[in-house]
Amino acid sequence: MPTTLVGARVNEKPNYLTVAFCGVVQASPPMIAVTLGKMHHTNEGIRENQCFSVNIPSQNMVEITDYCGIVSGKRIDKSEIFETFYGKLEKAPMIRECPVNLECRLIDILDLGGASEVFIGEIVESYAEERYLCNEIPDIEKIKPIVFSMYDNNYWGIGEHLGKAWSIGKNFAEGGNEKKAENAR
Repeated sequence: MPTTLVGARVNEKPNYLTVAFCGVVQASPPMIAVTLGKMHHTNEGIRENQCFSVNIPSQNMVEITDYCGIVSGKRIDKSEIFETFYGKLEKAPMIRECPVNLECRLIDILDLGGASEVFIGEIVESYAEERYLCNEIPDIEKIKPIVFSMYDNNYWGIGEHLGKAWSIGKNFAEGGNEKKAENAR
């Protein structure tokens, strides 16, 4: 799962929380979901301001990213850890040091009955410096995102390029029945 830093203003101060339970909900309009434990300090700011940010840290930020998940904003002021900036919504703090920032308007909060709640946000704007783009699209090799392995609690980097999505599978289809999924093991 991608490791992100979710930002929200709590008591008028930027607060950031490390979140790996994050994913795309839909492309049009663009929406993203972040799942946070119900007791997180960040939740209060998302509710209060009706917005949040999703910031994608690079691998060189792994220690500070992990730190933001270890300490609570209830006890530690995280407002000075990063250089913060604001965009269109004016209340969703974003991290200048992160290669990609998504500014989100809160659409819904889902309570699925467990210890967490899911915040659905519409991405109203995205920000990235030119050096992290290729043909105006974020370049994963340049961004160097952090990947979280939930089952062994480790952070990883991205490996090699494997193929073009919605294209490489055509090779399997063209191979006929002699190609089986077990050959991929």
